[in-house]
Amino acid sequence: MISIDITLFIHIINMIVLMIVLNRVLYRPILDIMDRRQENLDDLNGDVEKFERRSEKRRIEVDKKMQAASAKAKKALDTARNNAVAEGADKIAAIRQEADHEKEQQLAEIKSSFDTARQELLGDIEAVAQEMAAKILGRSLKA
Repeated sequence: MISIDITLFIHIINMIVLMIVLNRVLYRPILDIMDRRQENLDDLNGDVEKFERRSEKRRIEVDKKMQAASAKAKKALDTARNNAVAEGADKIAAIRQEADHEKEQQLAEIKSSFDTARQELLGDIEAVAQEMAAKILGRSLKA
């Protein structure tokens, strides 16, 4: 049986004192440490979010710069390609002009050679005609 006497009150007071001492010595420091730890975690989470926002802004800036650099490189490539095409067309035109000039010179030489050969053949045509007629008739045409 439980008897109510002075020891019960002493145990109650002892428990209250123990709770107060444990609260001050053990629970409060642990709760303070846990509160500081939670504050640190909250600060770190805030820093992480801030760094993530900064990194996203920087990524966007880098993407914009890459697009600008890509556009600039494409423009430079197009300009270089157009310049190369223009230079190529100029060189082709010069080569064609030179080829046409050489062709005209060769045609003139061939025409000159042809005319020379024609004159030679026309000069010899009478002798050739007499030889052919002599062969056809079977007798000499010289009188």
